[in-house]
Amino acid sequence: MKLLFTDLDDTLLNNQSLVSSETKAFLDEFLADGNRLILSSGRPLASVLEVKEQAGLCQPGIFVSSSNGTLVYDCDNRRIIMKKCLPLSYVSYLQEQAAALSLHVHTYREEKGKSDAIITPDENEEIRYYRRRVHLPLIISENLCDPLTEGPCKLLAISLHNPEKLETFRKNIADWAEDKIQTIYSNKQYLELFDKSAGKGSSLRFLCDYLQVPLSDAYAAGDADNDISMLEAAGCGIAMKNASDKVKAHADVVTDLDNDRNGLADTMYKLISLRR
Repeated sequence: MKLLFTDLDDTLLNNQSLVSSETKAFLDEFLADGNRLILSSGRPLASVLEVKEQAGLCQPGIFVSSSNGTLVYDCDNRRIIMKKCLPLSYVSYLQEQAAALSLHVHTYREEKGKSDAIITPDENEEIRYYRRRVHLPLIISENLCDPLTEGPCKLLAISLHNPEKLETFRKNIADWAEDKIQTIYSNKQYLELFDKSAGKGSSLRFLCDYLQVPLSDAYAAGDADNDISMLEAAGCGIAMKNASDKVKAHADVVTDLDNDRNGLADTMYKLISLRR
């Protein structure tokens, strides 16, 4: 059994945020051979499940690693098998620090018995941009903690026009964050904030242990900084042609084609053929 951990945006998905028919054909064949597919994304669970449904990925053997590996979901049994949350006190502190820089930050409600939603202090340009791909309903709350009864999996800071503000924010909280949270970019405009012990690499190791599959039989593909831990943990780390040079430096393989030309499927066909 082989495991494929794949990022969504700019990796598995093309530039229209879709799984192409060619990539879908590979995934169908990969799963039919008894392998497992893990959709590994910074997106919240409900958004990843929406992508899965739209792509027609309804066969057995699929898991979701969402919110940067802080939540792992077994699609066959429809249950969460691992979740790492941030304390509500962390949410309050991070919101205060972001507000001091007039920086947008939002979080998520993913609680049992309640509909999943994005929690944002206001409906601004950043949240409208973010919801082009993530279609969860909005809860507008001046205090991000008010709609929550448990800690969220992550927060996301966004700066569309002044990315340097994200780095200032990151440096401002660095001493406080050192033993509490990770701060990792998923692109130049998005800074992900989540549990220190979590991450895509951590969830990869968790699932390999859970499924009793050696790390050497795990493939991982991505394009951004938040994918690096996953590429390093896997037996074979795959960077997309469209990935940054930093990500490529941590990969075992770089695809010949980009995400808009089925680069992942093309490379996986070659790798699986070599290993047979």
